[in-house]
Amino acid sequence: MTHSARLPAYAVFAGVLSAAGLPIYIHAPKFYADEFAVSLGALGAVLFGLRLLDVVQDPLLGRLAAALSNARGIAVAIAAAIMAGGMIGLFALPPLLPPLWWFALMLTLVFSAFSFLTIAFYARGVTKAGDLPGQGHFRLARWRETGALTGVCVASVLPTLFAATALPPFAAFAVVFAALTALAALLMAPEWRGRIALPRSGFGTILSDRTARRLLMIAFVNAAPVAVSSTLFLFFVESRLDAAGWEGPLLLLFFLAAAGAAPLWGLAAERYGAQRVLLAAMVLAIVAFGGALALRAGDTWLFAVICLASGATLGADLTLLPALFARRMARVAPNAAEGFALWSFVSKFTLAFAAAALLPLLEMRGFQPGNQNSEDALETLGLLYAGVPCLLKLVAIGLLATTQIEED
Repeated sequence: MTHSARLPAYAVFAGVLSAAGLPIYIHAPKFYADEFAVSLGALGAVLFGLRLLDVVQDPLLGRLAAALSNARGIAVAIAAAIMAGGMIGLFALPPLLPPLWWFALMLTLVFSAFSFLTIAFYARGVTKAGDLPGQGHFRLARWRETGALTGVCVASVLPTLFAATALPPFAAFAVVFAALTALAALLMAPEWRGRIALPRSGFGTILSDRTARRLLMIAFVNAAPVAVSSTLFLFFVESRLDAAGWEGPLLLLFFLAAAGAAPLWGLAAERYGAQRVLLAAMVLAIVAFGGALALRAGDTWLFAVICLASGATLGADLTLLPALFARRMARVAPNAAEGFALWSFVSKFTLAFAAAALLPLLEMRGFQPGNQNSEDALETLGLLYAGVPCLLKLVAIGLLATTQIEED
């Protein structure tokens, strides 16, 4: 089988990983707030605490992935089983501890396994891209990130579909997720075979490279707008737009637009240069998403247009930035496990920081999910959901514009 023929396996594996990432930040806090009356402040504190764990854990997992490069298939299988089991515990089993503690324990299992799998998967992609014809990093990125965004789409809409068929939405989601995880691990199994004779580079090598440092900084700042909007999305639709029941379709529209646009951004980057294309997409993102500031109750269809446009620009972020970093790792740290340990950390920390900062702030302003809220609380929700991401995106644009990136 040719190297190109196995690219669909990368898409499926990326889809499963994505289903365990962003959708869980969207669904899990609201699920535990609604089902077990856990306060938003407590949930935000737990999410932030888990990311503090990543301060230590992600670098260690990166070293572990590098050390296990010759036995990575077994390690990946074990991590996949842990991730699937944690997801079932999170949504399909009644809490065996107080709900907040159970939430923390199951998320620790899911995200620890998720971190190891992400690091190993993206590190393997650096080697894989070198075997592909043409600009291999962008070619692999088109498959991988389109698969990832498709996984987000599926994970976002499945609970709504299950609810419509009278199945317990999140319990059914967890079972399906476990089955898809097993399938993805099986499809990727041939990619882990054989020895990977690449030296370990260490974090010092990566952080001493100016371009790598800048790309990590851009990734951190650029992930923050998505982290903010993802954390507040369900609350914005339900309370600000007064469109309860539309959360699933709108979320699906957003990620479908991203999935459909991702390969187009990749092709444009190969032709016109990744940095130029990514800057254009970031500017368009502000233009598209800034309109959400003016939305009020009943503006659901206008918000659908914003979801479509802003989702399309997200496809550029999720495709081009990881490809640029992978290409840099191929030059300065070919093993790449430690490099993507740092990448994983900065990407996830923004989600936790958003939850820790925004959910308690909303609670302080009197916002209560599912209840009638004051105009002041709703204005705060709208400003945090739409205004803060646009400001953060401007910072990311400034960083990228002043970074010198070599184009192949």
